[in-house]
Amino acid sequence: MLKQALVTGSAKGIGRAIGLDLASKGFDVAFHYNRSEKAANQACQEAQAYGVKAIALQADLTNSDRAKSLVENAVEELGGLSVIVNNVGNYSQEENMTSQVSIEDWHEVIDSNLNATFYVTRSAIPYLKAANGGRIVNFACASAQNLIAREVNTAYIIAKTGIIIYTKSLATELIKDKITANIISPGIVENSFDVEEISPTLPAKRPATLQEIVRSAWFFIGPEAEYITGQNIEVSGGWFL
Repeated sequence: MLKQALVTGSAKGIGRAIGLDLASKGFDVAFHYNRSEKAANQACQEAQAYGVKAIALQADLTNSDRAKSLVENAVEELGGLSVIVNNVGNYSQEENMTSQVSIEDWHEVIDSNLNATFYVTRSAIPYLKAANGGRIVNFACASAQNLIAREVNTAYIIAKTGIIIYTKSLATELIKDKITANIISPGIVENSFDVEEISPTLPAKRPATLQEIVRSAWFFIGPEAEYITGQNIEVSGGWFL
């Protein structure tokens, strides 16, 4: 498998940590950002210290044409593509009841999570096939696979549940092309905005570390996972069980 990766939303947080981990393992990495150019460039500088090629690429992934251009630019700059990590996605902080979700918030959440994942992945698949195999790692969230009623953040859960179904569907289709598609579903992570409020209520009594998310991503990307596809790992410390 080629060692070229595109990680969306990788200027900061989980995406940045995954991008740097891949660089440390010899991958050339495209760090995607929308607004955080300075942070993305800093991530590239850190990645380059491992002796790999690292580039920062800007795109608004809620726009299908710009998502396609992002993939094409990553392929051109890196010389191919074998790994896609779809980490980008906004979390709604409106906390409105389901019937009161605004139209603007609905579109923002669905577009930045579900649609952005679809746009990037759809554009990347031909290049993964050309690489004679690859890895797709998409991000959902803890409990998104549980089809139950939600009091708030309904659009977010719908988007993340959609990502799970989309990824599983890809997994069955693409395994013949030596491409796996899997999901990571974090709960509260050390960089979450509500970490101090929710952490004491978790069974584990603490948030996930970024490195715990990174290790889950590498489990799916690494060479020993070539027969594992369509799976969802929750990294949530027992939340929502």
